[in-house]
Amino acid sequence: MLTLLIIIGIIVLAVLFVVGLYNRLVRLRALVKEGFSGITVQLRRRADLIPNLVETVQGYATHEREVMEQVTALRGQVNATGSVAQTAAADTAMTGIIGRLLAVAENYPDLKANQNFLDLQAQLAAIETELQSARRYYNATVRDLNTAVQSFPSVLIARPMGFTEEPFYQDDDPAIQSAPKVSFAKPAA
Repeated sequence: MLTLLIIIGIIVLAVLFVVGLYNRLVRLRALVKEGFSGITVQLRRRADLIPNLVETVQGYATHEREVMEQVTALRGQVNATGSVAQTAAADTAMTGIIGRLLAVAENYPDLKANQNFLDLQAQLAAIETELQSARRYYNATVRDLNTAVQSFPSVLIARPMGFTEEPFYQDDDPAIQSAPKVSFAKPAA
């Protein structure tokens, strides 16, 4: 009788252990989805701000149509992406074109002094900060999930239950992968 109780106790403990691991994996997967959702929310906020920024710049830089058209096209891509890799690629492209848009603005002193433009620029900076935080949060949750999925003993439960590693949010821009070249060339004499 005592042996039967011990066996039942061990089985109950094993079942509780498996349930605990499974629930932990479910929670981690939910956090990853929440993290990615945070990124897409910030990308949408940025994409919604872009038309106002473009409109303000267009008022001053009417002949810079190519940059304006690229911004508009990329805005649609950011909202239409689905996977982490596609979203990251569209995000990288949008970041680059926003840089070009702001570089265009540098050529127009009246625009740089325009209060509307300055407000939009401040909003954009705030969104970029939020976006950076959202990316870090997502990658932290992915790290935690991937570690749990790959670690023993949860690996014994994760794979059969359909849990897999999630991709990190990465910026594949080759320009950020290398150090900038700084040159202090002597002026011509």
